[in-house]
Amino acid sequence: MSLPVTLAFCAAFLAVAILAGWRGARPPNPHRGPRMIPWRPIMVAATVGMIVFLVHAVNLLGVTTGR
Repeated sequence: MSLPVTLAFCAAFLAVAILAGWRGARPPNPHRGPRMIPWRPIMVAATVGMIVFLVHAVNLLGVTTGR
């Protein structure tokens, strides 16, 4: 996977993490019913994906992160 594609995935995961963090921090509205989307686990999963792609981008730039 090339560097521009990796950075695009990083940006997409960052946008999803920010959106999910914002939606998960809003107070519940009992008139609308329960939340049907678990925003906090989505935020955590997007953050993990972003970290994985950041490590991949650093590896593409020539830094060795493994043994």
